[in-house]
Amino acid sequence: MKNNAKHRTYTVGEWRRDELKAYRADIYVAGDLDTCTRVCREECFRKGLCVTVELCTYVYTGGAERGVRVGLIQYPPFPNSEDNIFERAVNLGKKLAEANCQWSYTVCATNRHVFCSRRRS
Repeated sequence: MKNNAKHRTYTVGEWRRDELKAYRADIYVAGDLDTCTRVCREECFRKGLCVTVELCTYVYTGGAERGVRVGLIQYPPFPNSEDNIFERAVNLGKKLAEANCQWSYTVCATNRHVFCSRRRS
């Protein structure tokens, strides 16, 4: 059996600080934690990205269901514009919703908020 190669090899050095203007985008979608983690892992591997995936419960008028909150931040190893981070969150939200057979998801960012739905009016 082959050993898995590490993505990167690091050596220990002095602490350094990389600073960027703070920006955060959170995706809220109902569904399975493991499915969401898999989709996020695929997206992170595709192009530099680091996310948090947290289990949560959504309580709303008439019901409740399990889901996740996926967080994207302005992360110094993968710097990006606020617009690109937001659009990446919207696109990842769509992938998460589709993988979990959901009708909708929400992205809430530092400077804007969007509800995406495929329900017919």
